[in-house]
Amino acid sequence: MEAEGTTDDVDSLPRGAFRCRLCHVTVANKPSLEAHLQGKKHQRLENLRSVRQSQEQRSIFVSGFQKGTTALELSDYFKTYGNVINVVMDKDKGVYAIVELQDEDILQKVLAEPQHSLGGQKLRVKPREKKDFRYTPPKKQGSARREQLSPEKLAQNICQVDDVDAQMSLMVQLFEFSESEQRLRDLLVKLFQEVFSEFFPESVILPFGSSVNGFSVSGCDLDLFLDLEKTKNFQASAKTTDKPPAGDESTEMESCSEDSILSDIDLVTATVPEILDLVATVLQKCVPGVHHVQVVSTARRPVVKFCHKESGLRGDISINNKLALCNTRFLQFCTEADERVRPLVYAVRYWAKQQGLAGNLFGGGPLLNNYALTLLVFFFLQTRSPPVLPTVARLKDLSDDGELTVVDGWDCSFPTDPASLQPSGNPESCCSLLAEFFRVFESYNFAGGVISLREGRSLPLSDFLLSDAGQKFKVGPINLQDPFELSHNVAANVNEKTALRLQRSCQDAAKYCRSLQYQRKSSKGKSWGLVRLFQPGSSQAPEHLVILLPLTPATQSRSELHPSKDSPQLPFRRVCAGISYVLQHVLKCSCSENPQGPGDDGESLGSDPEEDHLKTKTEQLSVGSKRSLDLEDAALGAPPAKKSRMEVSLPDTESVTWDCTAWHRVWLGRRRVRRQFSSPQADPKTSTDPLELEGKVSEAISQQEGQTRPVEPLFGFSVCATIKDAGSGEQDPQVNLNFTPDPEQGGVFQDFFHFLQGFLPRMVEQYLATKRPPDLRLPEEKSSPPVGDI
Repeated sequence: MEAEGTTDDVDSLPRGAFRCRLCHVTVANKPSLEAHLQGKKHQRLENLRSVRQSQEQRSIFVSGFQKGTTALELSDYFKTYGNVINVVMDKDKGVYAIVELQDEDILQKVLAEPQHSLGGQKLRVKPREKKDFRYTPPKKQGSARREQLSPEKLAQNICQVDDVDAQMSLMVQLFEFSESEQRLRDLLVKLFQEVFSEFFPESVILPFGSSVNGFSVSGCDLDLFLDLEKTKNFQASAKTTDKPPAGDESTEMESCSEDSILSDIDLVTATVPEILDLVATVLQKCVPGVHHVQVVSTARRPVVKFCHKESGLRGDISINNKLALCNTRFLQFCTEADERVRPLVYAVRYWAKQQGLAGNLFGGGPLLNNYALTLLVFFFLQTRSPPVLPTVARLKDLSDDGELTVVDGWDCSFPTDPASLQPSGNPESCCSLLAEFFRVFESYNFAGGVISLREGRSLPLSDFLLSDAGQKFKVGPINLQDPFELSHNVAANVNEKTALRLQRSCQDAAKYCRSLQYQRKSSKGKSWGLVRLFQPGSSQAPEHLVILLPLTPATQSRSELHPSKDSPQLPFRRVCAGISYVLQHVLKCSCSENPQGPGDDGESLGSDPEEDHLKTKTEQLSVGSKRSLDLEDAALGAPPAKKSRMEVSLPDTESVTWDCTAWHRVWLGRRRVRRQFSSPQADPKTSTDPLELEGKVSEAISQQEGQTRPVEPLFGFSVCATIKDAGSGEQDPQVNLNFTPDPEQGGVFQDFFHFLQGFLPRMVEQYLATKRPPDLRLPEEKSSPPVGDI
């Protein structure tokens, strides 16, 4: 084709698609390919390749010179043959160099020389090796930024230590900045300072927030404050100085050059958006490596957001946020006052994030931010007996006259040296403090008062609202006062739903922290301590999860299944057979019927007796293994033997319970795998059994995770099916499915259950519509001969 003839970089793909090997781009058709070949990216890479090839053709490879030889010495030597464009030295060992000459004629002169020597050493000179040009896409994250720590990797690391205190200390080490990331941020601050000093004389760039307050997390944003106070004074003094005498052009030019950057705007009278627009212009045009510059003037504290291209680091610059500097110094002061503060804050922050209670979202949201969570921990430490941290009022009393600080009318005074504080007399460990944190806030009246770190107590809401600060205070479900800006509720964005979830999560966490799984390391290698506390959802076994299934599928009438509303046993058995079939044959779970049902033996699913029972059953019912007829009937929910008519009249409380084990994440990527089996060349007249297709999808996903079944199951759960009477309405009865997961795998089971909510009812309905096992008929139906035999 024509497009292919224009370049050798295009490969043809099936179904009319094409791939550009130069740009690593795949397009769907010929018009898209032609548009790509004319595009900027392809043209830029073609030009870059031609430049590289030209450089290779007129470059030589030189080695054999003494170690320490400079590029200038090599350049001077080869200049005797002609112009030298560039010399690239081997930076690691300094044993070779690439010398780029002006043209190929000079190259031929150099190569025609039989022997070259420099400094008494014989040089080895040969043409530069020709290599295929390869485009390497730029990395989104710089090497200085640490890879994000996954929950699985964190659990693996902290399970290795001996106690919860060690787990919390290890968390700090895993989450805080690495040396390279801290060095990167310091260099960026220096770069910003140099640039802004040119445009805003005597201005100062100051970092605040997580980068410097002692609670750094790898990859967090870089928050900067641009202090223009001295710049305003400089601008004002420049305007009041006498103009230079007429005719003194040199002095006039010098004065204009000093003031030219600020000549278009008066910083004293300019609005915040106007100044931010100027800051954004400086960032975009004058700071190397900065892009995606955006002014956010609608925020509570307007900022200019940016991104550093090479490292992927994001940040923002504000110009009216001096209180944030005081808050940052206060947080840093508290981390140095007691060594237990940092581990406790890191643990609470991560716990809240895993429970979906916290997160610093762009544009706000109903979640607690990290600053609010940190203040909540500080308040808890202030209220211990004896206190771990002093109140802000106490810190003010301990500060000297020289430490008096007032920002925007608020008193922000506290000592600069944490060593001036008396050591806390509280002997509690981090493990017990974390457990007590959840116990205190599991029933705390957040809405009835205002949490005050200045006073170290909860202020009555009615009294507080009458004060000057209270009149501007935004009351909400959680009232948490900033330690310095007393009219600011740092949790004002939280809604009632989040506040209620916070208390429920604290209740679950407090209950778990009283168990031995939290306090002691498991001798059997199970998850313990912080690992189970951090599991999404709840640290305890999740509440029973319910799915309702209709006894009558939508494709069949109710009269086809049972003649009387008072006899739902036959369709109930058919639904149970469908449930068992979908779990075992479609989703490839191991299932066994539990004749006792959940809880009859006094043990939960996660206890040792149940685990032994589960292992025995799953060994018998593993995927691909042969089973006896009794086990097959049990798995389908069929009665083991023929019963009399009186026995068929089952009570409304009859239930069927299965113990199940999942071995693979068969709910992930099903749509993609399903497309592989749905070939467009298939005959449309040939219908594919949906149950068979979904079973193939599960099998393919299982094989992708591993050819053999894992040694340990992914999680275990029990399913209890019961008939739910519709009452006096006209609706048919329904099957109530009650799922109880293993408490230790509650988090991963949540994902599986969400998938089942939509998948299981559809598949069971498909089973009821297409499969009708003869052994599930009522006794009178089994004993009656076929109509044709009468």
